[in-house]
Amino acid sequence: MKTDLELALECTVNIYHQYAMKRPIDDYLNKTEFSMLLKETAQPFLYNTLPPNTSIDDYISKLFARADSNHDGRLKFTEFLTTLNLIAIDAHNRSHRGHRTHDQHVDAGHGHDHGPSK
Repeated sequence: MKTDLELALECTVNIYHQYAMKRPIDDYLNKTEFSMLLKETAQPFLYNTLPPNTSIDDYISKLFARADSNHDGRLKFTEFLTTLNLIAIDAHNRSHRGHRTHDQHVDAGHGHDHGPSK
């Protein structure tokens, strides 16, 4: 039986391919495919991580620009993973609004831990 993380990783690869294989048929996401992928598969998550006073399209454009490390106007899989990383970090940081800082967490109590302390 696969673990939750294993299933999530497999799902990430499958969703990437589903959108990267649209038009043109290649193994990259252009900005339109990238936007469609996020809007169709991660909309609630995006809205929860959306910076204040930013439209969803502007947020997606900024994520795309940050991830397109070679500035070729398309994302290869590793660049796409960078985007997921940025979104996950934003979501994690926002989950701590109104909470104590990481250094103040004596007993995490917020559903996950952050590994061993320094």
